[in-house]
Amino acid sequence: MDVLSYAREATATGPLCDACLGRPVADRSFGLTNAERGRSLRTVLALAEDEPFESPEDCWVCDGVCETFDDWADRIVDALEPYEFDTYQVGTRVPPLLEENASLLREDVGLDDDAGEPFKREVNREVGKRVGARVDAEVGFERPDVQILVDLEADSVDVQVNSAFVYGRYRKLERDIPQTEWPCNDCNATGTVDGEPCAGCDGTGYRYDESVEELSAPVVREAMDGAEGVFHGAGREDVDALMLGTGRPFVIEVKEPRTRAVDVEALQTDINDFADGKVEVEGLEAVTHEMVERVKELDASKTYRMDVEFAESVDSDALEDAFDALDGATIEQRTPNRVAHRRGDIVRTREVYTIGGERDDDTHATIEIHGEGGLYVKELVSGDEGRTEPSLAGLLGVEAVVTALDVVTVEGEAEPFIEDRFLRDAETE
Repeated sequence: MDVLSYAREATATGPLCDACLGRPVADRSFGLTNAERGRSLRTVLALAEDEPFESPEDCWVCDGVCETFDDWADRIVDALEPYEFDTYQVGTRVPPLLEENASLLREDVGLDDDAGEPFKREVNREVGKRVGARVDAEVGFERPDVQILVDLEADSVDVQVNSAFVYGRYRKLERDIPQTEWPCNDCNATGTVDGEPCAGCDGTGYRYDESVEELSAPVVREAMDGAEGVFHGAGREDVDALMLGTGRPFVIEVKEPRTRAVDVEALQTDINDFADGKVEVEGLEAVTHEMVERVKELDASKTYRMDVEFAESVDSDALEDAFDALDGATIEQRTPNRVAHRRGDIVRTREVYTIGGERDDDTHATIEIHGEGGLYVKELVSGDEGRTEPSLAGLLGVEAVVTALDVVTVEGEAEPFIEDRFLRDAETE
């Protein structure tokens, strides 16, 4: 069908706005909006039939929606006013009646239902383009900072603010601090059992008063004026272990942030001041959401330093022989007794890369182990009632227990997706 015949048949179906006239043939020309395309068709038709040019005020297809693009853009800008963002995306929920009208127009003029451009796509583009002219931001297609839904039927604008993320490494300098909040199992975090304060948590609902998360995430959440701060760590050390040396990688996710541009150096100082020597963070960087998965899946080896106590005297030669047997060994570990209540009972193999140390006296030693990620080092020492083979205790024939444990290094870098546009320093402020 030639464009003149199309224009004649389309306008005969009823009053059509320029955009709805041009949309079904959008794939036949480029560089024009649908409204410009429809206006051109109407002009050609008026000249061919020697009739006056006239664009109707009403439209039976879109019911006037195409005349409200500017109004929707203004409403979106007002809805976004509380938020700082650099990328956005506009989506539309179109009433079924309008979609049916657009399909009926194509059917009436003999075009395929997928001819031209879908109505929803035009609304997304035209409203989005107008929003872009009103704000200092760009359209983002993968994961924009804010996503806006224009609901034509409900006459509403819904804003989804995507999370912001900060990456770094933390050191835990005091024992008996978990990485994240630890709800009490005895009372299911309610603080009470049979109407009485829970003895397991002193009525608090949590096993520990503080966590690495609670000593860091609230500071980031406040700096970004967000709804919630969530801590994601690259594994976790035991509650009674220190995390020293190079620190452990982490990401703090801030949900619904109103502010994204943060001074990471100042933020680092604020967190360390807030943690008051219990936790330290360093190397903070604003990153993208992909960093959460990278941190959680980081296959890092770790170096541990531990104090070990033996049930009987152990001489230096026997200890060195045991080190030699474990150095470079492949260890089979059944899920330890201490975590069997929350993890499946399986057997895993892990590598001991290096092990060494020295005897402090007949029944005490300081040992350092560099092992594959996931190696249970306490059980490597104790044997865990035969669930770990080989073990230091098994090789010595003497019961052994770790009395103090420090994580010295977590080796492995998550290669952050850095958001340079969020980084600020003193010179740019």
